[in-house]
Amino acid sequence: MSSGITLDSIMQAPSPASAWVLATDSAESGLDSEVVLIAMRRRIAEMRDSIRRGLASSAPSITGMVGWNAQGLWDAPDVLNAPLLKRVQAYAMAVNEENARMGRIVAAPTAGSAGTIPGALLGVADHLGLDDEQLVMPMVLAAGVGKAISRQMFISGAAGGCQAEIGSSAAMAAAAVTELLGGSSRACAHAAAMALMNTIGLVCDPVGGYVEVPCVSRNAFFAVHAVSSAQLALSHLESFIPPDEVITAMAQVGRMMPLELRETAEGGLAQTPTGLAVTARMEGAGVNG
Repeated sequence: MSSGITLDSIMQAPSPASAWVLATDSAESGLDSEVVLIAMRRRIAEMRDSIRRGLASSAPSITGMVGWNAQGLWDAPDVLNAPLLKRVQAYAMAVNEENARMGRIVAAPTAGSAGTIPGALLGVADHLGLDDEQLVMPMVLAAGVGKAISRQMFISGAAGGCQAEIGSSAAMAAAAVTELLGGSSRACAHAAAMALMNTIGLVCDPVGGYVEVPCVSRNAFFAVHAVSSAQLALSHLESFIPPDEVITAMAQVGRMMPLELRETAEGGLAQTPTGLAVTARMEGAGVNG
């Protein structure tokens, strides 16, 4: 995707926003739009396969910290009678647990945040009985939102905390779900902004340096967060702070974060007694984080 795409330009584009993103990127990069669409179809297929494998397995990850959560949720009674919520959460965790088992996933935009987009977008689509072809253009929009964010902040926990990873994936997913459900370009941009603004300050504190705890459950939470942002935007609620300014604020906060809170495992949950014990156990077993 071209770096000329911003959230504010997406907001002002003709609807659907994805068509504008695709045309703009093709004009600026010289990449044929059909090539992009073929790639998106492949990514959706990989997401599908990752969800399938994740839900079918309860095998633990190499650290033993995760591996059974997605299947456990999927097989458990729906105590809230909220099938969409359960599906979105289970899909998101399935992808991240498949990643923790070293299976094949789509970094969206990172491995640690890979479950948010499939959890939200494919979860909503399956809940409503929509086919995968209807997801292709929303995926294009998600990529455009990711590129808009990356113009101001590297999308990595090491650069800006988990807000830069899970916040970005939630923003991408929120825009995609909004478009899938018929939202305007303006609504899509504001959905992304609301998803991102409510992750500002989120630290990256993986236990032992592995993207497992809290990452697997965090993807489940923020996939739902993305769907909530889409629902707000589709109800004509908007971010009070303009979308691009939200990205600027996130980037500023990320640069202010101490290194201990940026994927170093030197702060937060990683430094709890249990977190330190797991780290020591993994180091003793010769497992590299």
